[in-house]
Amino acid sequence: MVMPPELTTGWDVGGAHLKAAQVDRSGRVHATVQMPCRLWLGMEHLHRAIEQALAGLQASRRHGITMTGELADLFADRVDGVGRIAEAMSRFFARDELLVYAGAAGFVSAADAVSQAREVASANWHASARYAAARCVEGLLVDIGSTTTDLVPFVRGEPRALGVTDDERLAAGELVYAGVTRTPVMAIARSVACDGVRVPLMAELFATSADVHRLTGALPGDADQHPAADGRGKSDEESARRLARMLGRDASDAGLDTWRRVARELSEQQLRCIHDAAAVVLSREQQMTGAAPTDATACVALADDAPVVGAGVGRFLAVALAERLARPYIDFASLIEGTPAVRECGARCAPAVAVAALLADAN
Repeated sequence: MVMPPELTTGWDVGGAHLKAAQVDRSGRVHATVQMPCRLWLGMEHLHRAIEQALAGLQASRRHGITMTGELADLFADRVDGVGRIAEAMSRFFARDELLVYAGAAGFVSAADAVSQAREVASANWHASARYAAARCVEGLLVDIGSTTTDLVPFVRGEPRALGVTDDERLAAGELVYAGVTRTPVMAIARSVACDGVRVPLMAELFATSADVHRLTGALPGDADQHPAADGRGKSDEESARRLARMLGRDASDAGLDTWRRVARELSEQQLRCIHDAAAVVLSREQQMTGAAPTDATACVALADDAPVVGAGVGRFLAVALAERLARPYIDFASLIEGTPAVRECGARCAPAVAVAALLADAN
């Protein structure tokens, strides 16, 4: 009888989604899952999502966690969030089966996660970059998800980010709050061209980036896992109605082609924002965080032909970014060993895949 492979499970606990991936000792990915998880509404949403995810996974005795969910306003601060998320995961797995990813510090116990909250908080980008760096000589990881975009250069097998915390990464251009489903349209642009004039956008949550990219035809059909801004359906016509309201208009004031043109311009403005951040990151020499200024290996320029490595559900924008930067494009899915379906979902759940692989290598 063929014994099932010994699997390591990686978890990425976000504020809006829970993602998980399982890898064997050779690094092959066997399963990936993503669940909507409205963590800001209460811890019961995380508990329920974990239970649902486990139903689609095989038994595993090694679990690694990374997170961004500590930012949810359910928590008093990041330390509180790290502690409560680690505690929630500890309810499902034995103490010796569970480790928390702390960025450059590696894995720590769930009990030690609070004392190292600065390293643990929102460190999922570091795991993805380490995974990519182990498989590509150098490049720019561009992970575009539902809510944010990570831009992480890596050289000589290591991430070369200047920032560690969210505020540092925002200032460095390595974190952009632009995603392809949950971003309010009013955060994408201040105005848009329509019918020969430039119309200011309303500062209301009438529509999100899911409506924009749905109307352009770029958004995968299963990508938007949360309710629409108005709680209604997700047809093109319903997206157009929401988008029209951002301009103070009704969808019936113009044909669907008009709203598609508006969506294309908004998509362009979102891409331009990401492009601007990438230009800043690529304009500097890459210095490994924490390296001494005198370390000769600390600073090195990213080669002009170093690729963009696209991850996340919004990596269709990463493809466009690579074209603008005149750089080769490598899809994160091509770095994953597994079935086509697993590779596709794995590319959307890059930090979960990365944490699972890193923990499997550490054991």
